[in-house]
Amino acid sequence: MDLLIVEDDDAMAAALTDALRAAGHSPVRVERGADALLQHREVEMILLDLGLPDMDGLETMRKLRQITDAPVIVLTARDDERSVVRGLRLGADDYLVKPVRLAELLARIESVARRVRAAIPERREIVAGDLAIDLDGRTAHFRGRALGLTAKEFDLLALLAARAGSVVTREQILDALWGDAFAAVSRSLDVHLSGLRAKLNRPGCIVNVRGVGYRFDPETP
Repeated sequence: MDLLIVEDDDAMAAALTDALRAAGHSPVRVERGADALLQHREVEMILLDLGLPDMDGLETMRKLRQITDAPVIVLTARDDERSVVRGLRLGADDYLVKPVRLAELLARIESVARRVRAAIPERREIVAGDLAIDLDGRTAHFRGRALGLTAKEFDLLALLAARAGSVVTREQILDALWGDAFAAVSRSLDVHLSGLRAKLNRPGCIVNVRGVGYRFDPETP
């Protein structure tokens, strides 16, 4: 499994890297929370320390949950109840206090991975109301009409339709389509949204949830 270790302590990071590699995993290490926000797409699971040099690990956890559903296991020296509760409520899949026993860490990784695999069905087609998207063929039909979408418009529509009825945050969209949710971004997203809405030709189908993001509503008449 491809794992991202977010740890600023060189000795701890080296020990984790060696142990995980010996167990058959492919770990990559970064030192800062900002690096984790940029590299999370390249891994299947994140091991997150809370004592990071650029931002608090709990803030990193909060930002990760804005942009990714990748499982996160917190590895930290913080054993106070407040930190544990905050970490789990912010979206951590598990919370381990250092020093961590290797056998337990490997078992926790396997347990979290099993839960994630069981929760994610294999989907190569998205159907939401009158919209049908072929992910392999990268085609989309709306009310039986083929939509001539650009690559970015297709990716944007697929992202929204996969979570039809739920809000997808602007950060999640920018991260998925442009690779960085927290950098200064041009109005590219707004331009692609306008083009997509015009091609769907169904007012109210993509709802702007002010200050949060966008929702695809397949039930809009």
